[in-house]
Parts: sequence; C-alpha cells; structure tokens
Amino acid sequence: MTIIDAWIQHPTLRFARHEMFASLRRWTGQQLPDADPPIELTIAAMDAAGVRVGVLSAWHGPDGALISNDEVAAHLQRYPDRFVGLAAVDLRDPVRAVRELRRCVRELGFKGLRVLPWWWGLPPNDRRYYPLYAECVELGVPFCTQVGHTGPLRTSETGRPIPYLDDVALDFPDLTIVAGHIGYPWTEEMVALARKYPRVYIDTSAYTVKRYPPELVRYLKADGWKKVLFGSNFPMILPAQALTDLDTLGLDERAREAFLAGNARAVFGLGG
Repeated sequence: MTIIDAWIQHPTLRFARHEMFASLRRWTGQQLPDADPPIELTIAAMDAAGVRVGVLSAWHGPDGALISNDEVAAHLQRYPDRFVGLAAVDLRDPVRAVRELRRCVRELGFKGLRVLPWWWGLPPNDRRYYPLYAECVELGVPFCTQVGHTGPLRTSETGRPIPYLDDVALDFPDLTIVAGHIGYPWTEEMVALARKYPRVYIDTSAYTVKRYPPELVRYLKADGWKKVLFGSNFPMILPAQALTDLDTLGLDERAREAFLAGNARAVFGLGG
C-alpha cells in the first residue's frame, strides 16, 4: 500500500543545531551532525518505512530560513517522484511573503504553505497571516500548521485550536487547513474543528501510533479516517517508528488507505 508522509523535514546544519531544539535532542538522544546531511539519508528513512512520497517542508521564522525554499526545491528537482514541497515565508513582510508563496507554487511547483505559530509567537488568527490565507485560496493550495503543545522551547499557547484556528476556518471557508501534531492536550478541540469544517484536516506528525490520544483514535475509527493524514515529523521521529503498531488501530482497508495516502493525495492535489 502506498504511504505518503504529510510532514517531514530534511535538516540543514542550521536547522539541526538551533538552540530551540535542545529539548527534543534531550528527549530523543539525537546527536548533532557535523555537516549538512545528504538527501539520500532522508530517502533511506522513507524507504525503510515503505513511504513513497514525503511532503518536504521549508522552515522560516524570526531567525531567518533554517531550511530555505530553494533548498527544498533542489531536493524536489533531484527526486521529483519522492517529494512534494511546502513553502515557508517571513510573516513580518506580508507583501514579500505573498510574492514568495506565489513563486514557490507557480515556479517551483510547491503544493502548499506551512507556518509554525509557536516560532513566531503569533497565533494563526493574527492579521499578518490573512494575506497568505487569501493567496492560498487563490492558488488552490492548503495552509499547513502546527497545533497542540510545543516540543521546542517556545510557548504552546499559539497551538490551541479554539479560538485561533476556529477563527481562521470561519473567516476563510474556502481555505484547506492541515493541522499537524494532532493538537494534544487540546485534542478534543482539534477533532471538533475537523468535524465542524469540511476543509479542516489533522495530521499525526510527531506521534507514534501508541501515543495517539484516545480522542483521536475514536475519531479515526469512526468517520475521522476521511480527515486524518499520516505524518512522522522526520527527523524527530523516523517514519518506521511512527508507523509501528499501526495494526492496533483496527482500520479496515478503505480507512487505512485514506489515512496513509488517499487523504494526502486529495489535500495536496497529487492525483493518482
């Protein structure tokens, strides 16, 4: 069965060594690399889990680009059948941010935008996001973000689904939203939004199956299989590790295919 990983990063040295990931390195025991790792290491991790396509994200925040859009584009150019790209932009300059998103989608072939509210300290209903939401609608691409508590050493408040993401979905009914990292400890809020809005989705990145909150598991086994995407958050979690214990969810073949690939195909316009 084809698997699409909805949230991965190929780390640069800038990304891997950033101080905000100190807590994650402590939890996972990961060692700091000495140089930018080759993209083939990420592909090898995908292959080990049977992941065919990875949704590869750029990272831009107040400190600048830890993984630039052009670096992501270079990986897509080398391995166009293995990756699709998500853009990252500078929220402090909305006009340039919109232009950069437009360039990434129209010229580089990216499939969406990802912004991490905790990195900016700005919840997703802040006015600085709104021109980007309008442009996502015009370009026909999703807005991807993070919900729930924050593993890096930053505030978690921006990850509350209600009211922040709730406001966005109300103001932009035509915007497709993918909320990564499930939303714990506000999982019920995130599930409520996915039920309420036809264009709001959840991805499971940053969690292994055995750590899925029970609220998400209940939703996934009911009708939520139509609205939940598999993600790993590599390199923080290996895709194979994230997929361990998948059979314990008890998904039938239709639900399993939608969760592992079908929903991502629809959201990111991958066809097939």
